Formats: sequence, C-alpha cells, structure tokens
Amino acid sequence: MKTMVAATLMLPIALAVPAALATAVNFDNLPVGAAPAGWSATKTGTGNPKWTVEKDDTAPSQPNVLKQSGQATYPVCLKDDTSLQNGFVEVKFKPISGREDQAGGLVWRAKDSNNYYVARANALENNVTIYHTVDGRRTEKKRANVKVTGNQWHTLRVEFEGPHFIVIADGQKALEWDDQTFSQAGKVGVWTKADSVTLFDDFSYGTK
Repeated sequence: MKTMVAATLMLPIALAVPAALATAVNFDNLPVGAAPAGWSATKTGTGNPKWTVEKDDTAPSQPNVLKQSGQATYPVCLKDDTSLQNGFVEVKFKPISGREDQAGGLVWRAKDSNNYYVARANALENNVTIYHTVDGRRTEKKRANVKVTGNQWHTLRVEFEGPHFIVIADGQKALEWDDQTFSQAGKVGVWTKADSVTLFDDFSYGTK
C-alpha cells in the first residue's frame, strides 16, 4: 500500500516537466529518385545541385537518405514548413566524394537561399566551420580542427539561443559563436559545397 501511494504522489511531478518539442525526418516514406516533397531543393550562387531521395544500405535509419550529387556554389535544401528562432537542428551525414570539397552542413534561421547561418564539417580539411551568408555572400566566422572521416556517418548539431550558437560534432562541442545578423525565426535545412557528394539522414529540429 505504501508503494502505491508513493507512485501516485510522484506522478504529478513527472507530468509537470515540459517535454522538448522536436520533429524528425528520415526520408524513408518519400519517393526515391526525386527531390523530397515539402523541401526547397535549391542553391546559393550558380550551378546545378541535385537533391534526391535515394535508397542506401548504410543509412542509419534504413532504407532511404537524402543525397546531393550535383555541383553548385553552395547546394541548399530547406524544409519549407519550418520557422525556428531558438532551439536546435541536427543531422547525420556521410561525405562520399568531391575533389574540391567533401562537406556536410546545417542551415538555420534562413530567410531564403541567400540569407542564413550555416555550420559545416569537411572531410578534406578535417574541420568544422561556422558562417553567415548574406545576400549570397558567405563569410567565415570561426573554425575548429575536428576529425571528419570520408565515407563514414557523422552527426552534426547546432544549438541556437538568441545571439549564441554552439556547434557539436559527433557528440563533442566543436565551437561557439555569437552574432546578431539574423535574429528572427527562419527555416532550417542542409547544405553542401561545390562538388561534394553527400548523404543525409535523421534530420531533426525543435526546441531544446
């Protein structure tokens, strides 16, 4: 009887703790060979990006991934129905190939394909870098040396609250940065550079 009373008394306390609001996308229910519905598969700059949902046996959550296999200045894929001011965005990515770059990145507070924040990891350079892109012009703000292995899955996460940003690579904090260029809510998405062929899976976002 005492055990039952204790459990009853603890229940309201557990229910009073607010749960984080998060949305996850794994691309598994989308048609293969086409750009994902509900996303703007686009670019910053020039070129011809190719964003498609593809089957991949190595996917962290099988069977499908989002693949970028075209070439453009900065291929960008934004989730259309998102508007997030503070919170997080996270993705698993696998850099496959690229002579100029082998990059996987995350975009947040995007106004459009020419105005956003981006954090990216690069397997050719073994680093993580944060930028802002204003009117299509990307400016580096901070970088950190981080091991990024090609043809392996990695996790990239950005937490943003007001002007403060934290970039986390494979569970370890890579860098922090403060900026107020984009303070309003905006879209989130994924990003690559130049000739990077990159796979993405388990994209998630929300409040912390």
